[in-house]
Amino acid sequence: MNLKLIVLILLSSGLLVACNDEGKEKKSPVAEIKPAAEIKTVERNIDPVQYTRGARLYQLNCAKCHGKNAEGTPSWRMTENDGMYPPPPLNGTGHTWHHPTKVLVNLIKNGTAKIGGKMPAWKDKLSEQEIHDILSWIKAQWSDEIYTAWYTNDQGSK
Repeated sequence: MNLKLIVLILLSSGLLVACNDEGKEKKSPVAEIKPAAEIKTVERNIDPVQYTRGARLYQLNCAKCHGKNAEGTPSWRMTENDGMYPPPPLNGTGHTWHHPTKVLVNLIKNGTAKIGGKMPAWKDKLSEQEIHDILSWIKAQWSDEIYTAWYTNDQGSK
């Protein structure tokens, strides 16, 4: 075998390994909770009336900070000049889905100042039902994979 061919083979295999390693770094969010083979997609039972109420309430109360489509602030992981975190995305691309419903309800009711956020407490402005309506709309924005991961975590927290 000539030397150029050997070098070419070695370089090619190195690139393939690098590509494979790169792919391994991109884990599925579901894999954070269980291996993907053990997860079955959870069927959603979305109440259209609750979803509609939640969509309206979200736009009236949450969209100003979290975005019309729940996209949040692009730099939500970094503190701003005031040392506080900006509004995160709620559409499944942030960390919201990591939290069980009871934690999300508590965050909405009491705000996020104690954990370095800017969200005010909504307990005097939104009823328990309205908070659940908003969360229904938010969860409906999540992909099936994200919703399944959240559901697995939520059920384990009860």
